[in-house]
Amino acid sequence: MDTSLFSGFYRKTYSERIDLLQQAELIQPEEATQLKEGTLTLPSEVAEHMVENHFSVYSLPMGIAFHFLIDGKQIAVPMATEEPSVIAAVNYAAKIIQQSEGFQTSLSSRRMIGQVALKRIPNMKQAKERILAARNLLLQTANEAHPSIVKRGGGARELEVRFIKEEPSEGTPAFLVVHFFVDTLEAMGANIVNTMMEAVVPLLEELSDGTALMGILSNYATECLATASCRIKPRYLRSGALTGEEVRDRIIEASQFAWADPYRATTNNKGIFNGIDAVVLASGNDWRAIEAGGHAYAAQSGQYRSLSKWSKDSEGFLTGELTLPLPVGTVGGSIGIHPHAQLAREIMGDPDALELESIIISVGLAQNLAALKALVTEGIQRGHMSLQAKSLALAAGATESEVFEVTEKLKQVPHRNLEAVKNILKDLRKTTEEPQ
Repeated sequence: MDTSLFSGFYRKTYSERIDLLQQAELIQPEEATQLKEGTLTLPSEVAEHMVENHFSVYSLPMGIAFHFLIDGKQIAVPMATEEPSVIAAVNYAAKIIQQSEGFQTSLSSRRMIGQVALKRIPNMKQAKERILAARNLLLQTANEAHPSIVKRGGGARELEVRFIKEEPSEGTPAFLVVHFFVDTLEAMGANIVNTMMEAVVPLLEELSDGTALMGILSNYATECLATASCRIKPRYLRSGALTGEEVRDRIIEASQFAWADPYRATTNNKGIFNGIDAVVLASGNDWRAIEAGGHAYAAQSGQYRSLSKWSKDSEGFLTGELTLPLPVGTVGGSIGIHPHAQLAREIMGDPDALELESIIISVGLAQNLAALKALVTEGIQRGHMSLQAKSLALAAGATESEVFEVTEKLKQVPHRNLEAVKNILKDLRKTTEEPQ
């Protein structure tokens, strides 16, 4: 894909953008027509079967980020979000990283974790020994509960036993927890794993002489990790009077601050998820599961820390790395029935689950770079409020023909808020109405 084709993409009209996407063969002619006519929507008859008590469809803008060079492959990334500065920021950072060496990713095996929690066990040690001795039978029982995934090459692969100690001061009893590691192939796998866990409950109760509390998937997918890394030449980081080396060092210090302080780490990681959530949502995946697992991973040391790390290598390059659990899928759930999820997959080149992980984790790293660079140079508000101006103009009641002039005038006032926009709009209309 030739990214130069999309130079100044944000300046194009809506129709021109659609034409460019079609010209780049990212979308088909019929999809281009539907997008222009506004007919590519989630049909009511489909939405009716997705949720209970359906009465409407809630829409979010879907934009696109270019310049993502991931493992040597150029990829356009659709993102669904309501926040104005997210796509512009990630696009800017991806371009900086592309000018160096692009993103490199590494992925662990894609195994989801199912848990069965057992209580009131008379002899914990004996129960563990009996469960481990029956490993093959337990895995067979789990796989028999979902033969279709086994037929396709997936299924339950391994198990382990964990003890949760009793905590009398908290009123917490002791638990014996059995983890099953399941290869769900292209699916995120919640339904697959939940079915398996419920199937093994009777056998585990018999083996442990205990009572099962529950059997369910864990969203803390530590057996499905994705890592993105990059190296950036300092000259691409220059900002105003600051040299690239000065900006590099400030980004490293900001990263160290986020590692040491949970108050800063929380906001740092929220920024990472600004990008990750937007791609997860666009691809039809469960952004809530990804967020939950990611935040748990950030606290794995016992203190909540930054998910990303920035440092300097021996050549003086800024190096960044981001790792988190990414149990996303390309089949199941709303992925196969939501028209925009299908469109997003097409634009990304129909990635498999592993490729989708690589794309999403790279977006998270790019988003973090953009935020940190802005924070340690011009400040986060300058770029954010510039893009927020359009939303403020629309909220104040500006028409499409008035938005550009209102946003340009808003840049000239010290306080960019809704009241200022209303005053600008009032003056603009007063001027327009005055006889010439």
